[in-house]
Formats: sequence, structure tokens, C-alpha cells
Amino acid sequence: MPTNLSLSISPCPNDTFMFDALLHDRIDTEGIHFETRFADIEVLNTALLEGHGPAVSKASYAIVPYLRGTYRILSAGSALGRGNGPLLVANDPRIDLSDSRLRIAVPGLQTTANLLLERLFPQLKQKTPILFSQIADAVAEGMFDAGVLIHEGRFTYQQKNLSLLVDLGTEWERQTSLPLPLGVILISRQLPEELQQRINRLLMHSIEYGLAHPNASRSFVKSHAQEMEDSVIDRHISLFVNQYSVSLGDEGVLAVSRLLNTSPSSLDIVPHNIFK
Repeated sequence: MPTNLSLSISPCPNDTFMFDALLHDRIDTEGIHFETRFADIEVLNTALLEGHGPAVSKASYAIVPYLRGTYRILSAGSALGRGNGPLLVANDPRIDLSDSRLRIAVPGLQTTANLLLERLFPQLKQKTPILFSQIADAVAEGMFDAGVLIHEGRFTYQQKNLSLLVDLGTEWERQTSLPLPLGVILISRQLPEELQQRINRLLMHSIEYGLAHPNASRSFVKSHAQEMEDSVIDRHISLFVNQYSVSLGDEGVLAVSRLLNTSPSSLDIVPHNIFK
């Protein structure tokens, strides 16, 4: 009998790329059907924290500690890697980051990008959350002194004459020698264990299919992307979908535990069960 489940992901290319094969029956879905909702990461985080989250949801790693009683981490589907961190940009490259009065636009107070900014620049307190796709324009127009860019904005800020102040991911890697965990796919603890493992396995297969057939998802990805140029979309996917997306692995688990300041053994991760 088919199983219908609610799913919430962002419209960003890495999410749509990873889920494309699963949502469009390019692989055997084993009777799983998702009712999919697309929303900005801050909207998804808020729904989860307020107890209105779906069965399966994209989230920022930053909120995982607050959801331990209700959700588990899927070992497939993470946005985690090297050279993929948020960028702090400004109109003026000479801006003084020790100035606590600076007005900073962030893509959500509950995002990993904001958590990373807090860890690296705790003096920057004047932060305003706005939609991630509007941050570059808001900084370029002088509404903010600086802004934290994620997703496609990382690749297009120079077109708006903005200057890179700090690559937050590079600084994280310098301090930890670990890849940076950004986004995660969470699953409700209320679902049976077998179903949790099945969904984890299906997502792994969906990602593997996408990597093996990179053009199969093109129309689906472009229909939701903020930046429509193929080159930007391809750079986004290649940066955020990698071996850690297929499975976190030991290094990925260690990176997540370091970000969340906890032990690897305390992370509640759904294991891969590759067998039906």
C-alpha cells in the first residue's frame, strides 16, 4: 500500500537536485509518495521549532539540538563540505568588523550561517533576518553595512559590485580542519524505524541517480531556482551536493558534532539500511 508523507524543502538547487529522482519516479520509490512544500530555510526552521514541521524536512544544522525529542538526522541529504561556507560581503571592502554598530543582514537568526557568524564575530549584534535572495540587493542599496550570503548569492554578488569581507567557511576550516555542516534533512521520530531507514535509503539512491544523470533534473531545478543561469545552478549543485550528501560518513559526523559542540555518539542519526 502506498505511503503518503509530507515533505518540506527549500527551492534551492541542491535540494531540488537531490530529491528530483525520488519525487519524479526516476527510481523505485518503494510505495513512498511525498506531498511537497517549498519554503525559505528560515520558514522551514521556524515551522520545526514551533512544532508544525512535516514528516521530512530540510533544516539548518544550527537548530538540530532543539529538535532532539521530535526529529532525527538522515545520513543522506546534507549540505556539507569544503569551500561552501557563507560569505560576508559589503559595499566597502575597508569596513571595520570590530565595530559593534554595523548593521548586518542575515538569512535567518536560526540558520547555520548566523550561528557561524556568532562564533567567528560575536561582536556583531545588530543583525536583521531577511530572505536570503534579497540580501545582496539590500546591501548594495545601502540598507545594511554588510550581509551574509548563502546559496546562489555566493556566486553572483560581484555582479552587484559587492566586496568579499570574510569567507566564513574558509575560516571554519582553518580553525577546525573539518568540512562545514550547513543544511540537513530531518525525519520525524514518530515514523516507524523501518520507514525512517527506507526514506534514508531512497534519498541516498535519489542523490546517486542525480549525480549519475546530472541533466535529468534540469527543468525541475530551474523551475524553483532564484538564479536561472545554468552556470550558476551547476556551480551551486557541484558545491553543495557531494559524498557527504550521499552519506555523512565518519568525518561528516565529526564535523556536525564540532559545530553543535557535542559528542558524535550523542547525534541521533538514522543509519543507512541498503536492503529492502
